[in-house]
Amino acid sequence: MNLIFLGAPGAGKGTHAEILSKDVGIPQISTGNIIREALKSGTEMGLKAKSYIEAGKLVPDDVVIGIIRDRLAQDDCANGFILDGFPRTIPQAEALDKMVRIDRVINLDVPESLILRRLSGRRVCSNCGASYNVDTRPPKKEGICDVCGGTLVQRKDDNPETVRERLKVYHEQTEPLVDYYEKQGKLRTVHGTDDTDSTARDIKNALEA
Repeated sequence: MNLIFLGAPGAGKGTHAEILSKDVGIPQISTGNIIREALKSGTEMGLKAKSYIEAGKLVPDDVVIGIIRDRLAQDDCANGFILDGFPRTIPQAEALDKMVRIDRVINLDVPESLILRRLSGRRVCSNCGASYNVDTRPPKKEGICDVCGGTLVQRKDDNPETVRERLKVYHEQTEPLVDYYEKQGKLRTVHGTDDTDSTARDIKNALEA
């Protein structure tokens, strides 16, 4: 099954994509992670992305889409995948539709007040990118990643002022995807305000409905 996880920053896309990935045995594909992998491996698209990043510019759609295309062509995606953080805009979604068939889109709906609280407690591994929360999903050892032993840090864009700006961008650019996929009959909205286990069960139920 080919899936997309939608939702505002801090809605829990990464956390629940990871849980579902382990549960059903298909890869979680996070845009940030695969761009980092492309940079490390020196692929053609990775080198293009590097030139923009080093210049302090946003990586343009055609490069991001190229990186996504390369990733989806890998063998582990043969039985399905979970896209986390892509697409972010209608043009990206339209480009994706030309590449692959999307079966279901999970939209995690979380109030902004809760998002602000969650993101202030988020910590990310500086090495592998794994995500934690000091309140709801702490690591086994404080400040240390369970996966690779890397150091956990707070991202600069997780401070409240920056989060509000990110939410504004989300409403302008990404939220229209909810309507886009609803019109295709693929959207399933899950309220992500409960604890992690309850929300994970709601997601599985939404996929089976």
